[in-house]
Amino acid sequence: MKIPVRWIGLAALTALWVPGAALAQARTDPGQREYMANCAVCHGASGNGAGFYEGLLTRKPSDLTVLARTNGGVFPYQRVHEVIDGRRDVAAHGPRDMPIWGNDYGAMGTDPFGMIDPEVIVRARIVALTEYLFRIQAK
Repeated sequence: MKIPVRWIGLAALTALWVPGAALAQARTDPGQREYMANCAVCHGASGNGAGFYEGLLTRKPSDLTVLARTNGGVFPYQRVHEVIDGRRDVAAHGPRDMPIWGNDYGAMGTDPFGMIDPEVIVRARIVALTEYLFRIQAK
């Protein structure tokens, strides 16, 4: 039995399109992923300070959705970036050399093949998280 070429082409396009569509739907927001993995437990899934650990802490976590409002309507990008990367002290996060999230935002470890500078990866993760915090600001 001979299969028409157009059906083979259609089958090939479908085989390529379906996984691509599934991948597009499965993609996550890298900033949101960073937030949920490292911040939500204290600051809450919505960033309002009502996280799972809220009752265990001696001080209520900050409401991260009002950073711009409390800064005259301007999101304090540099200050937020410095808090995340450990350059700015936040007592609740621990000492600057070991913030609450440990090594997640430190350039620890190396690429086994020596092809990727780990600091570049860390900086990208911090930028993604900072940008996500910008997007969840209360209007």
